[in-house]
Amino acid sequence: MWDYSEKVKEHFFAPRNAGAVDGANAVGDVGSLSCGDALRLTLKVDPESETILDAGFQTFGCGSAIASSSALTEIIKGMNIDAALQVSNQDIADYLDGLPPEKMHCSVMGREALQAAVANYRGEEWVDDHEEGALICKCFAVDAVMIEETIRANDLSTVEEVTNYTKAGGGCSACHEGIEEILMKVMDERGETFDPTAVAGEIKKPTSGLTNLQRMKRIEELLEEIRPNLQRDHGDVELVEVDGKYIYVKMIGACAGCQMASTTLGGIQQHLAEGLGEFIQVLPAEELARRAAMGA
Repeated sequence: MWDYSEKVKEHFFAPRNAGAVDGANAVGDVGSLSCGDALRLTLKVDPESETILDAGFQTFGCGSAIASSSALTEIIKGMNIDAALQVSNQDIADYLDGLPPEKMHCSVMGREALQAAVANYRGEEWVDDHEEGALICKCFAVDAVMIEETIRANDLSTVEEVTNYTKAGGGCSACHEGIEEILMKVMDERGETFDPTAVAGEIKKPTSGLTNLQRMKRIEELLEEIRPNLQRDHGDVELVEVDGKYIYVKMIGACAGCQMASTTLGGIQQHLAEGLGEFIQVLPAEELARRAAMGA
C-alpha cells in the first residue's frame, strides 16, 4: 500500500473545511465522477480586498484527494486571490509532508479547482486549455496542454511520472506514444534527452518487496476482490500473464467487447496498483498477442 505521511492521514480522517461555504461567491468544479475524481471548491471572497475569507470543498475521490482538498483550503484562507493563484500543486503536497508519487494528481486537481473558482469570481469562463484535437488521454480526458504544463511545473521525465501527476495513461495506455512526444519536446527544451526505458525514481524492479510467486498470488487476490462487481453485470476478468509492470488480463462475458472496457481496465489497474503499492499497467490479453506477433 502507499506510504502516507501522518499529515495526510490527519487531513483524511479529520478534513478541514469539508462542505460548501455559506454565502460563497466563487465556485470551481474540476474532474468528473466517471474518471473517479471530482472536486468542487467554494470560496467566500471579500469584494473590496479580494481576500479569501472562507473556503470549503466537496470531493469525490480517494483519501489523497480528500487530504489535498483539505490542505488547499487551509493554505488559501486569508490570502488575496492573486497570491492564492501562485499556490502550486507541489505547495499542497509539501503542506501534507509529501504525497505518494502515484497520488500527485490529487494535488494537481486542487490547483485547477482554485483557478476555476477565481475565474468564476471574476465573471470569467474558466477553461482547462483543451483545444479541439488536443485530447491525449481519452480514458481520463486529459489534454496536451495540461500534460505539457504539468511536465514543466514538476520537472517530469517519464510516462510513469506523467500518469502519477495527471492520471493520463493510467487506463488503456493507448496514449503513451502521445505522452512520450510531449516529454521529448519539453525535455529537449531543457537540454535533456527523453529515455523511454527510464523508470521514475530510477526504480527498475517492482517496489512491493514481494517475490514473483508472492506477487502473482497477490494479483490474483486483488482480482478476486473486484470480481463480484464484474459478475454483478454478467462479466468477469481472468489473469493471463504478468511481465514486470505489465499485467495482461482477459475480459469475459459482458465485459468482453463492452464500450466501457477501457474504463473497466482503468479501474482494475488502479485497484491493483494500490494493492501492490507499485506502478503497473493492466492491458487486454489481445495486446500481449499483438506484441508477440511484432516480436516486442
